[in-house]
Amino acid sequence: MKVAVVGATGLVGTKMLEVLAERNFPITELVPVASARSKGKEVMYKGKAYKVVTMEEGIAAKPAVALFSAGGSTSLEWAPQFAAAGIRVIDNSSAWRMDPSKKLIVPEVNASVLTAADLIIANPNCSTIQMVVALQPLHAKYKIKRVVVSTYQSVTGTGKKAVDQLMEERKGVKVGADDMAYKYTIDLNAIPQIDVFLENGYTKEEMKMVKETCKIMQDDSIKVTATTVRIPVMGGHSESVNVEFENEFDLKELIDILAAAPGVVVQQNDADQFYPMPLWAHEKDDVFVGRLRRDETQAKTLNMWIVSDNLRKGAATNAIQIAEYLASKGII
Repeated sequence: MKVAVVGATGLVGTKMLEVLAERNFPITELVPVASARSKGKEVMYKGKAYKVVTMEEGIAAKPAVALFSAGGSTSLEWAPQFAAAGIRVIDNSSAWRMDPSKKLIVPEVNASVLTAADLIIANPNCSTIQMVVALQPLHAKYKIKRVVVSTYQSVTGTGKKAVDQLMEERKGVKVGADDMAYKYTIDLNAIPQIDVFLENGYTKEEMKMVKETCKIMQDDSIKVTATTVRIPVMGGHSESVNVEFENEFDLKELIDILAAAPGVVVQQNDADQFYPMPLWAHEKDDVFVGRLRRDETQAKTLNMWIVSDNLRKGAATNAIQIAEYLASKGII
């Protein structure tokens, strides 16, 4: 199977190459693609160097599937051109997520809606992915009415510039304005803004979580409100989630349901102070859930803590799991 990775030189593109190798995706030929200025650069896959090619060359290579992680504007321009050539696109940007004609997929939740007709498939926002993996089995049993989520998101979600800013600040180096990914210092700080502000006072990231959750879980009745915060960590995103259900739940049964859910690992041991943290989630593909407890101020309501590696399950791994599902169904 010929596979293209579009945006192969970026943080997520590099992670895609790692995950493809680790999961032994059945690649017969790899086509690393990036912008014209990266043509000829080399990327590594399974110990072998591959030269980066341009978008036009990527299309001409006729891969079966193209994993896109090259930004929204690039996806809007090029994904339709790949699709027009019969190449199936799995896109990690926000470009197609809320397009009603495109499927928004988290394999543990809604892979079954995919068909051979889906040539452009959207990979959801990282913070949404990990949340819905944990929420879906609970929604199936208890029916979710409302979700209040506050996120604590890794700088890796912004990209290399943000990681460099944090590392330089941590060394005590003053970072120039042109080299800052954020308006403010990130080290020893928490920035309650991810993406731009919208007219309603929420950020774009917050509204992504609201809208994407309902689309993925195929239930517009679920009410979601979000506050997203950038913090100076590397290993993954963390989320404090308050969930109100229509039906009453038994906490032990609820924990057992989560423990049996695909892609979920429960880490819940108060006596040993054991709970999910980015430190544990780093370089893993699972969604880790803990601090499970009743909200004592409201009936049928749960508090939970969800952590996952945003570059893996939140981006690269989820996209590759979509490709794995398509391969298992003979679609690619």
